[in-house]
Amino acid sequence: MSQSKAESMSVPPEDDNFERDLQEMLEDGPSLNEVTSNVQGGTPNSVSAAFAERVEPFSAGASSSQGAGSPPGGIYSSGSSSSRLTRSYTVPPATSNVPLSNSGGASPGSKNSPNGDFVPKSMSVVAQNKMESIKEWSLNTFKTTKQFISERLGKGSKTVDLEVEASIEQLRDTQRKYSHILRLARAMASHFNNVVATQRALGEGFSELAQKSPELQEEFIYNCETQRTLVKNGEILLGALNFFISSVNTLCHKTMEDTLMTVKHYENSRLEYDAYRSDFESLQNGPREAATQPKLNDSRRKYEDHKTKFERLRSDVQIKLRFLEENKVKVMHKQLLLFHNAISAYFSGNAAALEATLKQFNIQLKRPNAEKPSWIES
Repeated sequence: MSQSKAESMSVPPEDDNFERDLQEMLEDGPSLNEVTSNVQGGTPNSVSAAFAERVEPFSAGASSSQGAGSPPGGIYSSGSSSSRLTRSYTVPPATSNVPLSNSGGASPGSKNSPNGDFVPKSMSVVAQNKMESIKEWSLNTFKTTKQFISERLGKGSKTVDLEVEASIEQLRDTQRKYSHILRLARAMASHFNNVVATQRALGEGFSELAQKSPELQEEFIYNCETQRTLVKNGEILLGALNFFISSVNTLCHKTMEDTLMTVKHYENSRLEYDAYRSDFESLQNGPREAATQPKLNDSRRKYEDHKTKFERLRSDVQIKLRFLEENKVKVMHKQLLLFHNAISAYFSGNAAALEATLKQFNIQLKRPNAEKPSWIES
């Protein structure tokens, strides 16, 4: 009897004890879905704490059972094993590619925010670069605004290239005069288009009256043919005027405007150059100390960069002004000759010379009833 009692009180094998305790711990622990949903909500620490509270009774029971004679080989026999089981881990969402990381540290390519959210390293680098660019832009804007106000008040020095400035002012004056000619040419074409439309309607009226008035049929037909001839020549003159307007508009509002845009960049670079030059000169003339030497070197570097940019844009402006002058002479020589020949031929009644003018300058008229060209020709 005593022998059977001793066998029933004997310690079970070590493997069976380990499997039973592990099964109880897994049943009492939280499910993976619960842990994942809590982590997605931003509360991984609470889940870890709850999981640790559920594991602590097992570790406490194991320690007490060890004192009561449990085998030394159980899984709760050592303190290191208990601390390893109760350590909290941050579990990422199921759809994330982020590896598991211990809550006590961070992976090399990531950062953890105070609330436990994952912050990619690339995002922090982009934000830092953006803040640096905003800081540099703000500093540059402040310096250029200060330089602009100083120049307006007559307190700041200004870099002036007399030759370039004179050419720029001449270009702006030329654009204003060409814009005035363009407005007058458009008004003339609009008025003349109304004249042609009136002549066309008058010719149609003469033609209708010629059919209803036999006694005046010859006179009405003669005037009708005259108006139709005037309409035909008027359409040819309108084609020449529209070609002249289109060419002058391209020269004035595209070619000149492109050069003036380069001039605008040049003026902005000149303002920045003078701002950084004044800053560098003030630091250079100030006291030489070890603390101000890095600031002086940085100011010298920025001054040299803006000087190089200013000289490059000044060279671009000079080249564009020279090419613009040559292009303007060629374009206006052709357009003024076209305008003169078309006007003279029309008002002198020389229809042959008017048509020859269109052929000379390769102008194609758009007839009202003409078929539209195919998309390949277009």
